[in-house]
Amino acid sequence: MLMNTKIYLDNASTTPVDERVMKDMRPFFDEKFGNPSSLHSFGQEARVAIDESREKIADFLNCDPKEVIFTGSATEANNIMIKGIIEADDDPHVITTAIEHDAVLETVKQSGANYSILDVDEDGFVNLKDLEEEINEKTVLVTVMYANNEIGTIQPIKEIAELIKTKNKERDKKIHFHTDAAQAAGYLNCDVKELGVDGLTISGHKIYGPKGVGVLFKKRNVKAEPIIFGGGQEDGIRSGTYNTPLIVGIAKAVELLKEEKRKEETEELRDYMIDEVLKIEGASLNGPQKSRLPNNANFSFKGVEGESIVMILDQKGIATSTGSACSSKSLEASHVLKAIGLKDLDAHSSLRVSVGRKTTKKEIDKFLKILPTTIERLREISGR
Repeated sequence: MLMNTKIYLDNASTTPVDERVMKDMRPFFDEKFGNPSSLHSFGQEARVAIDESREKIADFLNCDPKEVIFTGSATEANNIMIKGIIEADDDPHVITTAIEHDAVLETVKQSGANYSILDVDEDGFVNLKDLEEEINEKTVLVTVMYANNEIGTIQPIKEIAELIKTKNKERDKKIHFHTDAAQAAGYLNCDVKELGVDGLTISGHKIYGPKGVGVLFKKRNVKAEPIIFGGGQEDGIRSGTYNTPLIVGIAKAVELLKEEKRKEETEELRDYMIDEVLKIEGASLNGPQKSRLPNNANFSFKGVEGESIVMILDQKGIATSTGSACSSKSLEASHVLKAIGLKDLDAHSSLRVSVGRKTTKKEIDKFLKILPTTIERLREISGR
């Protein structure tokens, strides 16, 4: 099957690198290859590129460039923020949610800190009263993802920040607030001052930039111990030789987010798809109708295995997924879908469809033509 006949509807897993991003990155692989930490002209040429990239991202986040830390991934950025704050305290308590990405959940669980995991409602939303009740005198960190990678739920980040701000006025030990914005950055406001966060994470490959690079915004007054040691890059928080091409790439991708005004168009296409898919017998939507990422749709289909749907659609040239790509090899039902109340059987019948910048109505129509017959065929095979 020719590549140009394939339809890619898995943009929540990763996105293709924008041609404009590739253009900016390319010279730093061979022509401008110097180590940014070197004093000679080759190194200083690369250093200028790093500094300019930091300025671009700081402008997007509305923060001080010194608060921008380059990392090897969003996972690493989450680890640095969470473990860094925990290790800077003698007896820390952390609060997170049941639908976080494993990059947050596993970091919290393996940190050695006391922690609370908040339940969510059937649409994936955090209850602020539950959060307030879990805060105690030892709480040093609340980490709640901006938008969920599987069901698209957009959390009330500003309201959570206000609650934490109020609590901080009553206590000596500061509660820090971090949000994983890997999925959100492509569509939602990431002005850290407006959001009221102390830390925020971005991933390059979720926003049409390269894989292998992430960004952590960390407020300057947040004390965090480094978890990677070496040459002292990034103010000692994240040592390691700068990956100049990828840093240039994520900065360009972030810069282009200001130019891409496709939120409404993407949402309209997504809503059209949802309406049509829900006409299939036994189909249901997982997650909220509103306050949902514009590109995200997650369905369950009674009597059908989600992995089987993905495999048959792939044979037809359509790429989708059953949930997070990072845990696609796991046989366990999605922890996110279980957290919103789905039974294992229904969670295993899920299909995530995520549109992107280049997704067309023609492609969605082809998907909508093939999906019902796929579901019908699988139900006949299973006898359900």
